[in-house]
Amino acid sequence: MALDRTSGLNSLGFAKPPSETRVVVAMSGGVDSSVVAAQLAEEGYDVVGVTLQLYDHGAALAKKGACCAGIDIHDARRVAEEMGFPHYVLDYENIFKDAVIDEFADSYLAGATPVPCIRCNERVKFKDLLETAKDLDADCMATGHYIQRKMGDHGPELHCAADANRDQSYFLFSTTPEQLSFLRFPLGHLPSKDATRELAAKYGLAVADKPDSQDICFVPNGNYASVIEKLRPGAAEPGQIVHADGRVLGEHEGVIHYTIGQRRGLGIGGLADPLYVVKLDVDARQVIVGPKEMLATRQVPVREINWLGDGNFLDEAERHISVKVRSTRPPREAILRPISATEATVELLTAEEGISPGQACVFYETGGTRILGGGWIHKG
Repeated sequence: MALDRTSGLNSLGFAKPPSETRVVVAMSGGVDSSVVAAQLAEEGYDVVGVTLQLYDHGAALAKKGACCAGIDIHDARRVAEEMGFPHYVLDYENIFKDAVIDEFADSYLAGATPVPCIRCNERVKFKDLLETAKDLDADCMATGHYIQRKMGDHGPELHCAADANRDQSYFLFSTTPEQLSFLRFPLGHLPSKDATRELAAKYGLAVADKPDSQDICFVPNGNYASVIEKLRPGAAEPGQIVHADGRVLGEHEGVIHYTIGQRRGLGIGGLADPLYVVKLDVDARQVIVGPKEMLATRQVPVREINWLGDGNFLDEAERHISVKVRSTRPPREAILRPISATEATVELLTAEEGISPGQACVFYETGGTRILGGGWIHKG
């Protein structure tokens, strides 16, 4: 692909031919990152594919549906061979355990609902891998995430994907301005996942029909509790299921088997009204349940804030924004009130149910597509 004659820039935003532009592509072995690598290679870029081995390779080989398993490393390597660019596998197992898995286990045991995919992007892919890309003399790093990077008046901005159903902005709010200047997201403008698969078929990639991964890569079949028990033996200690009014309703096999907002599988049938998990008291080994209205929250304490909006975060006493408190929920109108450079209180204009410490609260421009940053919900 030649330079754009109107701007003088190539498709990745550099004022030089693609052949002189080196781009490291983070390749998971799935269809998204494979299409990114193949497309950039076809456009003539100097592509280098990198795949991370994040946990035990032997165990990974037996597990399907996770992004960094042995079969996925093989698939990424095969795409590189087909498209004729170099490919490297980096052993990040120790980094991943220290930066992601250990915190996941500890926060889950503390009664939180962690989102390890965000920490992986923040602490591994967009930190260590990004530095590796720079060591390889890359001009930028590209990924298969569904999110858009657009140039604004003050530099690159993060915007939601064109396809709202594929948008991954919730998982990328902690991307810093410095990282954003080096990152590229070539799929963010596509109208649908079908369009991605069509491109994969166009390039003749064997992964064109490969299913999407659904699980956290190190949590087989979404069974959090079994993973926690292996990481932290003795974590599944039994205790009491207690009503918010103090009544003991039953016994449980370990707090780690429950999440805030859970209704099914409580093992306390025979009650007139449905009950939900409203609190987890890890120290007392109690699962506290109550009526649905007890889950409703309007005040959300947030910390470890990454600000991507214009100006200083502390410049305004309050901002009217939209926020997501779960990846699967639509943005809700809210008021953001900074406390410090990294802490704030978010007031939801309409109460939300099932908000749990450990989840992310992501900030959006009201009525727009721009991500303004976000932080982590804590107990306050």
